[in-house]
Amino acid sequence: MGGFCAVSKNTDDLIIIFAPVAFVMKSYLIVSLIADDKPGLIEDLAVVVSKYSGNWLESNMSHLAGKFAGIFRVSVDDANAELLAKELRAVSTSFNLQIESGDADEREGLHSKPNLLNINIVGNDRPGIVMEISQALAQMGVNVESFATVCEAAPMSGDVLFKLDAVLKNPRNLDFEKLKTNLELLADDLIIEIE
Repeated sequence: MGGFCAVSKNTDDLIIIFAPVAFVMKSYLIVSLIADDKPGLIEDLAVVVSKYSGNWLESNMSHLAGKFAGIFRVSVDDANAELLAKELRAVSTSFNLQIESGDADEREGLHSKPNLLNINIVGNDRPGIVMEISQALAQMGVNVESFATVCEAAPMSGDVLFKLDAVLKNPRNLDFEKLKTNLELLADDLIIEIE
């Protein structure tokens, strides 16, 4: 089982060397956290991941209202997965941390990216706008990959503007014009860009 091949510089002589290959099973951990914001928080977590030869695959971290919230995914040898999870929990005594096991589908996602669609929406803020947008997306069978919103003062009027930047999984049969029309029907003032 397994091995590699080496070829000498002289093309008349072929040397084949077989060596056993150790297949190491990997675990994928998804870690979410909410903590009081302070310098060094990510470093503390990254040091633990590195200690167990884990690989920090992807993350999304943000500062919100004095709190630091984030989610990240790591791969680690199966033999170290429980030790890594235990030490991450030990580091998190002053904040809320959750650890889940990743699915096999997530492993495949490293090599094959789905057909993704970027959408940007800007409009006057109002209660219920996120619900309305998310319902319109769900009705079209669109799954959300990332969803980032912010409310900020409009440059000229000072009114509060709602801004959404999202990445969506694009179903094969999605009608872009119908999606844009459905979103535009939510309010007259929405500016919608789909890429």
